[in-house]
Parts: sequence; C-alpha cells; structure tokens
Amino acid sequence: MYSVNSNINYQLKIWLLILLLLIILIILVGGLTRLTDSGLSITTWELLVGFLPPLTNDKWIDYFNLYKTIPEYQEQNFNMTLDEFKVIFWWEWVHRQLGRLIGLVAFLPLLYFTIKNGLWVVKRYGIIFILVCLQGFFGWYMVSSGLVNRIDVSHYRLSIHLFTAFIILSIVFWNFLKLTNLKINRTSIRLIFIKFFLVLLFVQLIIGAFVSGMDAGTIYNTWPLMGVSYFPDDSKIIEFLNISVFDNPSIVQFLHRNLAYLIIIVYIFLLISIFKETNKIFRRPILIIGISLFLQILLGVLTILSGVKIIYASLHQINSILIILSTLYFLYISKYEEKNN
Repeated sequence: MYSVNSNINYQLKIWLLILLLLIILIILVGGLTRLTDSGLSITTWELLVGFLPPLTNDKWIDYFNLYKTIPEYQEQNFNMTLDEFKVIFWWEWVHRQLGRLIGLVAFLPLLYFTIKNGLWVVKRYGIIFILVCLQGFFGWYMVSSGLVNRIDVSHYRLSIHLFTAFIILSIVFWNFLKLTNLKINRTSIRLIFIKFFLVLLFVQLIIGAFVSGMDAGTIYNTWPLMGVSYFPDDSKIIEFLNISVFDNPSIVQFLHRNLAYLIIIVYIFLLISIFKETNKIFRRPILIIGISLFLQILLGVLTILSGVKIIYASLHQINSILIILSTLYFLYISKYEEKNN
C-alpha cells in the first residue's frame, strides 16, 4: 500500500531520489575502482572500522604492508611506491564509504517513516535495506577472491556485485515512479516484449562484468571484426558446449559484442511498433532509449579500439545506467497503462 497523504509521499520521493543518486554515484566510483585496479588495496573486511582514512605515515605503511602480502602486489605491482599505493587506496576507501553512507541513508529514513507512519513502510521498502546489506557482503565476497592465488577478483563474483547494484537501483527507481502521477496512455505493445528487452539488458550487464573482470576488452582491439575474422581465431565454437566457456576472455568479448547486436534488433522491433501507433506519447521514451543505445554502442567500440581507455570505459558503464532507467520508465508507463485498459 501507499499513503494517500501527499506530504508523506513527497518525503518518500525525496528519500528515494537521494538513494537513487547515491547508488548512481557508487556505481560510477565502483567502475573507476575496477578500471584503476584499486579494489584490492584494502585487504581487510573492516565492517565496523575504517571510517577514517590513514592519518599517520605509520598507518599508511601498515596498509601498504598488508597489500604487499597479496598476489596482485607480488606478481604485478611489486615496483609500486607508497605514493602510488595511496592513489589506488583512495578509490577503494571512497567506494567503501559510499557503501556505508548508502546503508545509513537506506536505514535511518526507513526507521523514521516506519515509526511515524506504520509497518506498511518497512513492508514496502525494507527490501531495499536488506539488499544494500547483502551488497556489502557481496562486495567483500568479491574482494576476498583476489587475495589468495590470483592477481584479480573473480569475474563471477564481480558480476554478482554489479548485478545486485543494478537490482537495487531498479527497485529504488521503480518505487520512486510509483509515487509519481504519470499520465495514463494506451499502448498496443505486449508487455512481454518490453520485459524481454529489459532481461537482455541485464544479461548484457553480467557479460559486461565478465569482460571487465577478465580484462577481456584489452584483446581484439578491432571492430567490427575480432582481428581478421568475425569469431575469435584463438577459440573454437565447440567451447560453447563447456561451462568453462565463460572463463575464455575472447569468447566473452564475442558474446558481449553479439548480444549488443541482438539488443539493437529487439529495440528496432519496439521502435517500429511504437511509431505505428497513433498515440505519440510513447515516442519520446523509446527515442531516449534509442539514443542511449547508440551512445552505448559508440562508447563500447571506442573502448575496444582504444585498448580500454578509462574515459571511454567509464562512460560506457555510466551510460548503461541511463539505458536501464529509461527502459524501466518505458516498462512502467506501459505496465501502468495495461492495468487501466
């Protein structure tokens, strides 16, 4: 249920909007943390400590010495200086502080609204706080995979961490939309097609996390071909019959590219369906999705051609937020309308 009190709804909208912006920010910082190889710079869990950064040189040395014990330093960054370590430390520290801040922003207003307005608030919004807490665990679960026997985190655990972030983002945005007064319109598009499009976007997020986790974007820096052929010449199609196919960077990049092409095809179907309708109200949302998809393809190509230059890779991830949110909006107004047909 939702309150009929407009003042309470306004306060809930402000809360959800702040949460939404913070989640977008932490996805951005998390992406940069990954791109700068900063995620393993803090090697301890520090759930209840670590609010303050190192304030003395001795404390900095302690953190650096802990970092020196893991494979990433011993095999890859063995020439790193303390000043260089500080750079990657700050990215991870800020990422963790944003996570703590989001936890507080999710919990304290939830507690306040529940005490003031009743248990319906926690029943409706409690899942957000639960997922935020779970996300903190997933974050450490991911980091811990890179502390022993490997120089990077598991791309599977990275995908879980990123996927959960976008699930939280989607739930917050969806609940925000429910508190708005959107104009009711009719659409002839079956809801299943829009949902299928959204599912493809989330699958692409997971494959994209695999690409990032294995640095698969640093190979085959050509487009539209992968080297001199459509299929990577260092792999075989028969590998798709083996579950370990997702451990092959070349095939993962191949999947990421081709899933993008499928998403474009499904989008074109939706676009044509919308423009066949006499009601023009859905044209703007579908065009926004199209513009964001075009930018995503462009940024993806630039990321590949540049050998994963940070600016392109970061914008590529940021733009994925726009695609997801604009598609959720399109789904919501379609679903909202379907209920009223």
